[in-house]
Amino acid sequence: MSLTPQSAADRARILTEALPYIQRFHGKTLVIKYGGNAMVDEPLKQSFARDVVLMKIVGMNPVIVHGGGPQIGKHLGKIGKKSEFIQGMRVTDRETMDVVEMVLGGLVNKEIVNLINQQGGKAVGLSGKDGGFIRAKKMVLKKSQENEKLPPEIIDIGHVGDVEHIDPSLVSMLDSGDFIPVIAPIGVGEDGQTYNINADVVAGRLAMTLKAEKLVLLTNTSGVLDKEGKLMTGLTAKHVNDLIADGTISGGMLPKVNYALNAVANGVGSCHIIDGRVPHALLLEIFTDQGVGTLIKA
Repeated sequence: MSLTPQSAADRARILTEALPYIQRFHGKTLVIKYGGNAMVDEPLKQSFARDVVLMKIVGMNPVIVHGGGPQIGKHLGKIGKKSEFIQGMRVTDRETMDVVEMVLGGLVNKEIVNLINQQGGKAVGLSGKDGGFIRAKKMVLKKSQENEKLPPEIIDIGHVGDVEHIDPSLVSMLDSGDFIPVIAPIGVGEDGQTYNINADVVAGRLAMTLKAEKLVLLTNTSGVLDKEGKLMTGLTAKHVNDLIADGTISGGMLPKVNYALNAVANGVGSCHIIDGRVPHALLLEIFTDQGVGTLIKA
């Protein structure tokens, strides 16, 4: 199909608009948390893979950290095991941890690697256990007592971990060799115990460790919305804290915003919370003036 002069001009404008961003972020590392609808909808999966390959081809270093909660829940259901959550964390006994490791480190990770490779990239799948590069510690949840004089009740949620330390050498080596790391959020303790870690937490800590230019969180929402439901962007840390204080930011968006604030306070250039339901959301956010999500900076 031939292009009309107007459509050709529109495409040329989009390409020239992308040029300064390509120049600015050449050689920079971008850590991308991949989850939500973008992981389960076939056209969105394909557009995500193309975006990542294009970013690598033009000289950026994308590093992918993926989730997989729905896939884990589905496989647990197949063995007759019900998912249980406490304070948003999946209770992970030994049997559940085996399923988590199989799904995240195996099925989901390899599917993402294959999608990127089919688009001409060179993706390599990792879990935090490879080379022990994500050192984890057991997460302990606390519940306040009705009697405030009593110490908080300790809740054991099993093999759920928090990041203690990340060794950047393995990821840096892959980046320098034109590979695209695809990381399952599984860590290992000093005693060799395997831990399931929240993917947002891993992405944020990895971005800080790598001194990333950007941390990008793909979500199933448009981004941070004001009280009228309009998308906000170009937010500073002070502005975000004010929005938390007045209740504008609450609920499920609150932890993501806190990860973003922590990242930009610890050396990450900016954090983007973007709508993974939009085709080519990564390219639109990074290579266009308007973007499609919320940009947070220090």
